[in-house]
Amino acid sequence: MWLAWALFTFCCLASRTCGDPAPDFCSQDLKSSGAKPGFPQTIKTNNPEVLKAARHSVEKFNNCTNDIFLFKEFHISKAMVQVVKGLKYMLEVEIGRTICRKNMHPPLESCNFQTNPTLKRILSCYSEVWVIPWLHTYEVLVLHCL
Repeated sequence: MWLAWALFTFCCLASRTCGDPAPDFCSQDLKSSGAKPGFPQTIKTNNPEVLKAARHSVEKFNNCTNDIFLFKEFHISKAMVQVVKGLKYMLEVEIGRTICRKNMHPPLESCNFQTNPTLKRILSCYSEVWVIPWLHTYEVLVLHCL
C-alpha cells in the first residue's frame, strides 16, 4: 500500500513540475491561425510545387490522348493543397496545344503554343495530383478536361 501511495504522490508532483500547458493552449493556436489539419488550403499558382504538379497532369493528358500534338500548361487559375500522407494538389488549369508533335519527343519547355486558328486549342482541366515528397512520386488521381 505504501508503494502505491508513493507512486501516486510521485506522479502528481511530476505532472506539476513538467509545466503542463493550459488546457486551451493547443486549441488557441488553431483558432487564431484559422488552419485546420487535413483541410485544403489555397496556395499561390506560381509555387514551384504547383507548377510541377501541373506538368505531371499535362504529361498524363498527353499520354492518354490520340492528338498528334503535345499540350502544355497555359494558365493555372486556382491551386489548393491538402496534407494527406504526402500532399494532394487540386488544380484548375488551362492547357494549350503546342506546335510540337508527339512523335518528336521534345521537352515541353521548348514547345510554343499553336498560332494557327484551325489547330489552336485550349482546354479547361481540373486535376488532383498526389505527391509523396520523401519518395519523389507523383500520381495524377483525377484529370477532367473540357
